[in-house]
Amino acid sequence: MDVQALLTGGSLLILLVGAALTAPLSFFLIWLYRRAVLRGMNVPAGVTEAALPSTAQEPPGHSLRITVVGRATRPAAATGGSRLEREATLSLRRVSLAYAAGGLAFAALIAGAWSAQAGGGFLSIRLLLRLLLLTLFFAWPIVLALSQLAAFGWRDRLGYAALYLALSVTVGAVAVLASTNRDPFGLIVLWLDMNSLATLLLIACLTRRVRAVGPLVLAFMTAGIAGAIMLPLAVGSSEQITTGLACVFAAGGLGGRDLFFGLNLVGFVALGAAGWGMLRLIGHRYRLKRMSDQSLALDAMWLLFAVANSVLLASGGWIWILAGPAAFFLYKLVLWGAFARFVRPAAGAYSSTLLLLRVFSLGPRSLRLFDALAKCWLRVGPITLIAGPDLATGLVEPHEFLDFLGGRVSRQFVQGREDLERRMAELDTVPDPDGRYRVSEFFCRSDTWQMTMRQLAAGSDAVLMDLRSFSPSNRGCQYELEQLLDGVPLPRVVMIVDDTTDRPFLEDTLQSLWQNVPADSPNRSLQDPEVRLFEAQSGTGTEVRTLLSLLFGQQRPTAVGQVAGNAD
Repeated sequence: MDVQALLTGGSLLILLVGAALTAPLSFFLIWLYRRAVLRGMNVPAGVTEAALPSTAQEPPGHSLRITVVGRATRPAAATGGSRLEREATLSLRRVSLAYAAGGLAFAALIAGAWSAQAGGGFLSIRLLLRLLLLTLFFAWPIVLALSQLAAFGWRDRLGYAALYLALSVTVGAVAVLASTNRDPFGLIVLWLDMNSLATLLLIACLTRRVRAVGPLVLAFMTAGIAGAIMLPLAVGSSEQITTGLACVFAAGGLGGRDLFFGLNLVGFVALGAAGWGMLRLIGHRYRLKRMSDQSLALDAMWLLFAVANSVLLASGGWIWILAGPAAFFLYKLVLWGAFARFVRPAAGAYSSTLLLLRVFSLGPRSLRLFDALAKCWLRVGPITLIAGPDLATGLVEPHEFLDFLGGRVSRQFVQGREDLERRMAELDTVPDPDGRYRVSEFFCRSDTWQMTMRQLAAGSDAVLMDLRSFSPSNRGCQYELEQLLDGVPLPRVVMIVDDTTDRPFLEDTLQSLWQNVPADSPNRSLQDPEVRLFEAQSGTGTEVRTLLSLLFGQQRPTAVGQVAGNAD
């Protein structure tokens, strides 16, 4: 059997089948995981909290002012807030440049291999133009990486794509004019050959809904499918082995079809076990903070393009299949150096913790907002939240997913006060190697979420409460509003509203709760107590940046509208 054809065809088949099965399997596992989380949330832990004594007290001396702000708001700069915002922006730029540098190293190596395979003689202007153009073609994953790293909205993504297109068209036009074979449509076909397959597979495997588990499932399925495909091909290359196995199966009353499927099964189980071991290693390294969830997803993307490019190069000889792994190794080497030198914060660097509260019925809107906010905030500090059905499937950490697969998801839940105190003491506040802090989800039983919310609010530097779709049926949110007014300084709090928010009910609730704020509340001493409602409209990058500025600023913004409280 032709080894080169085996490597090319087998690798392409593994890539296609593995990626094709990853998407539906990921959706199915996410659905099962969500059900397990919902079941756990509805089961009480048997915790009884002592009721706090209610004492009569006078209403606050100052009325509560409710201020509505929007994306046109420009908050006045605060020393701490502006510092955090500058640090977040600088870190985001540095990590983006690090991935761009690693991607360019990856693309240059693949372009060099492609050019060497095609030939071209001695160094010349035409050869340099070809190398530059091929490098740009193979650098397409940089656009996809930047969209995940630093794009706050669709306009940012279009901006990255437009810049890449402009560079490619410019260099391509110069290369066509300098070439004897002036065929611009050939360049378009070449780009599609290089990038279309991996891009489509990436969209299927690493969409926002399954991105949390997609890389893990893809690694396992690729290993299993490789075994299922390659073992029959390897056995079929030896006539003696094939004949011997056929005789064994015939003695058991089985035929050639049974032999083929048997080899598929054995191969899948053998390499699938190796894939499972790989997943456990990933989970272990994640626990040890050797990688972040974002770096795992981006590494999976680059590895997918490396395999796809190796398949294309393998048509010129089996040795060229090593170009993909070599390019991926170079990408990781450049990335490691950039992280160590420029990206990771120094030990003891200042960080700020954000608590995210929300209406659980928001669904995908919660995930979209969180995805945009996390890109910037996690560059300067961790985010804490109470796990719910809206974000539980979008923020699955590798070790949590492996616990779920191992039937141990219940140990993720807060079981009582002592367990909560232990988890708070072990809260992860150290950045990963890529400078990104982590999201700490607290899985709560039906009788432990209130104590958890109070503890998280007390330990947070800023609180964002998403009240879109808020209505009288959201009694849990009403409790959270009460605790924020009672225990968290209002300048640290921002609330999101939109057209789906029952605004009159929200304002009445806030004013009613304000009249019963306890005497020891930090908001009693405020001369002008104010609740800030950020009015979300389009969800654009500008809107997200304004919201981040409000959170980083932690002081009163210039308002675009106000709803005044009752007079003293």
